[in-house]
Formats: sequence, structure tokens, C-alpha cells
Amino acid sequence: MFHKEGHKIIFITLIIVVASFLLVDNFITTYWLRTIVLVTLFTLFILILQFFRNPKRHTVANNKQVIAPVDGKIVVIEEVFEKEYFKEKRLQVSVFMSPLNVHVTRYPISGNVIFSKYHPGKYLVAWHPKASEENERTTIVVENETFGKVLYRQIAGALAKRIVNYAKQNHKAEQGADAGFIKFGSRVDLFLPLDTNIKVALNQKVRGGETVIAEM
Repeated sequence: MFHKEGHKIIFITLIIVVASFLLVDNFITTYWLRTIVLVTLFTLFILILQFFRNPKRHTVANNKQVIAPVDGKIVVIEEVFEKEYFKEKRLQVSVFMSPLNVHVTRYPISGNVIFSKYHPGKYLVAWHPKASEENERTTIVVENETFGKVLYRQIAGALAKRIVNYAKQNHKAEQGADAGFIKFGSRVDLFLPLDTNIKVALNQKVRGGETVIAEM
């Protein structure tokens, strides 16, 4: 199953690959060179399919828990001052996604979307300390009665050129449901209340929609 954000790119890539196969077969007569080109084209297509895959996840909804919004590796767990929305200290948990990870963004909690804003910006590498404030990004805040307000931020990486965000203000968010997509390498930051019980560790791999990041 592939994410809808990849359908157009997959189709165009398929046309290019098929056309290239025909051209290579007709115009490159050297066997080893033709083999290298064909294998390269086939590998490119497989990588595109892999990037836009959208596997089903089994989310166990729980209003007392925050689940991972994306697949990847935990690269930050620290107390920070969140400048954009809360303007106070929060616990930041960041998940870095490599190009090989599933890039679907999922809602970390259920509730009401009370803030959603897009920011154009740079394309620093996603693990850069200033990426959260200077890169292309979206900031979304979801609120429910149990957990309160949780902010998550989609951040474009050095290869990412487009962030897709489905979370619109006043919409209902369902924990684990599709909330967007980030194309080609990126990061998602979570900003949680200071009294949150963090359930993950640095360098731990997490699965979007399933791994529990924190609980009350």
C-alpha cells in the first residue's frame, strides 16, 4: 500500500523507467554498460516505492498516552523553552527519519486541532540544532481533556522539499490516523508537559502509530 502523496511521483517515475528501459535496450549495445544502467533504473524505482509505502499500523487509542507520530530514531530528549506557541518550558522529544523510514505523519494524540501553521524556511540537515526554528516546517497543537496540549512539529531535512499537513485548525484528530507526509528525509519534534513520563530512550527506534512516547 502506498501513500496518496506518492501516487503521482510513482506514476511519473514508472513512465521514465519504462521509457529508459526501451531506449537503453535499443541504443546501448555493450552488455555490461546496459546491465548497469538497467539495474540502476530498477533500483531507483524500488527506492521510490519504498519511500512512499504506507503500512497499516495497529494503534491502541489511549488518551493518557502520546504515541510516536513517525517512524525513526529518538535523537533528542530534553527540557527546552518552546518559543512559538507555549512560550514556556516543555519536554522535547525528537524523532529523526532517514530516507528509508516510513514518512507518514500520524496524530500523536486524539483531540481538537487548536493550532496549525506552516513556515517556509531553509533545508539544513534534520539533526542540526537550528533545524527546528529555521527549516521549512509546520507546527500543530492538539488538545484533549486528559493530556492537555501536545505540540508536534514536522521539519523538512536537507533532502525534503515539501511538507504535507492535513491537520487544520478546529479539526478532530484521531490518535494514530494519517496527519500528513514529509518527502525525502526529515524530523518530527514533540513538545510535552514537564510532568510527562517519558517512555523512550535516546537512539531508540520507534514505529509511528504504535510506540508509546510518553504517558501521564
